[in-house]
Amino acid sequence: MKIAAIDIGTNSIHMVIAEIGQRETIKVLIDEKEMVKLGVGVFATNRLSAEAFERGVEVIRRYVQLADQYGVDEIIAAATSATREAKNGGEFLGRVAEETGVTPQVISGKEEARLIFLAVRRAIAFGSERILVLDIGGGSTEATVGDQEDIFFKKSIKLGVLRLLDMVGGKDLLDKSEVQHLDEQITLAARDIMKSAVKAGFDKVIGTSGTIRALGEAAHLAENGASLSTVNAETVSLKGLKKITKKLLELPAEERTGIPGISANRVDAIHLGALLLVRLLELAKAKEITLCDASLREGLILGYLENKGEKLERANLSGDLRERSVLGLAVKYKSDIEQKRHVSFLARRLFDQMQDQHQLGDTERDLLDFAGYIYEVGHFIGFPSYHKHSRYIIAHSRLRGFTNEEIILLGQIVRYHRKSGPRKSHKKYKKLPKAKRTLVQVLAGILRIAIGLDKTRNQWVEDLEVSLKDTVLSIHVKGEENPSLEIWEAMRNRFVLEKALNKDIVISAKYSPVPA
Repeated sequence: MKIAAIDIGTNSIHMVIAEIGQRETIKVLIDEKEMVKLGVGVFATNRLSAEAFERGVEVIRRYVQLADQYGVDEIIAAATSATREAKNGGEFLGRVAEETGVTPQVISGKEEARLIFLAVRRAIAFGSERILVLDIGGGSTEATVGDQEDIFFKKSIKLGVLRLLDMVGGKDLLDKSEVQHLDEQITLAARDIMKSAVKAGFDKVIGTSGTIRALGEAAHLAENGASLSTVNAETVSLKGLKKITKKLLELPAEERTGIPGISANRVDAIHLGALLLVRLLELAKAKEITLCDASLREGLILGYLENKGEKLERANLSGDLRERSVLGLAVKYKSDIEQKRHVSFLARRLFDQMQDQHQLGDTERDLLDFAGYIYEVGHFIGFPSYHKHSRYIIAHSRLRGFTNEEIILLGQIVRYHRKSGPRKSHKKYKKLPKAKRTLVQVLAGILRIAIGLDKTRNQWVEDLEVSLKDTVLSIHVKGEENPSLEIWEAMRNRFVLEKALNKDIVISAKYSPVPA
């Protein structure tokens, strides 16, 4: 089943086309976005401008045509703040229905908040935490508090980047008194709602929407000097956001694009969005915000499935999101899950029994575990250099629940599971900090041995024991068959781990033949 979801927002119009698979898994086929700025002037005049009206109809018409070409079974469309409040909003929706055959639903601010929360909960692992989700749009900001199971609080605040632009009369540069006055208006509109959100209780703040993601990336670039390949699950500090806000407020629109991370189509109101975000985080008593790339359009699909009685199984909304994401990638690229599960098991056993030597923790153990499932996904592209193909696929597959750094490390571990070991002459490896290079060496070295110990893919190595004497690490493998080929392969690949731990490694068999 294929579904298209169109989000007719105040600032932009988005469409996502997704394929619903078995157990209601959602695979995004295409993601489109147009900065239509439907809400420019709406909050001052209460009307959609003629230009925005026509632009909006044209974009939606094109989206519907694209959805038809993809052969979708259902098109869902929802309109938010600008259309809700414009006197000619009904006329606009009527025109859309007449020209496209799709009748968008005007959703309330509370429903918008709920649907966004559903999308975020699917994109980032909540664990046992309560989360405050903030979404800054063009005309409104949604604030929702909930956990993996329930939503406890949801409100829509009449504050958004285009509404703020109307509040300042479309003025570009604001003097200090104007900034202070706008900040006071923001506080007045948001204070009580944010106070209620704090009372509901939360452990973390997650931010979605293009405005928050752009500001987050700009703050990250300013602090770290490196761009993010994915914004999902990355965290930025309030301190960093304040610095970016100050800079944005001091520059005219044409110079705001000079700030890395700020695109030209956002310069007219991004400084006002920054002021709003900082004030919301201060009212929430939060020192940082975690970024998320989920949005209303994914929430529309989840809401549609719920309304049709096709709720996603609880198993898809609980447990380890990262594990589900990795397993999904392995399945997508035709990996043998059972075989990979055994490799992962052997890798974890090696990791645990070498703890005193490598001194790594649970986070690194998890990365090794996940690498054991997806080291061969590059086979899908081709066998030669498939380890490099695997790294590429991992970097571009939008794995859920992982930070940008974790995805980079996961890719590097997988890249070095075969062929030559890590070298400083390798550009991507060289860019890593020294501690991370050591981490990659250790984990890739362990993974190599674990893969070797299942060379025939018969799972003949059922378990293992590691012991240390002087400078020699001995690995004794156990099983009911003679794993001579497995030992040979593992010994061929021990050199990476030997170098990382500065130990000699010897692998021998301790097998118990089944009586004839």
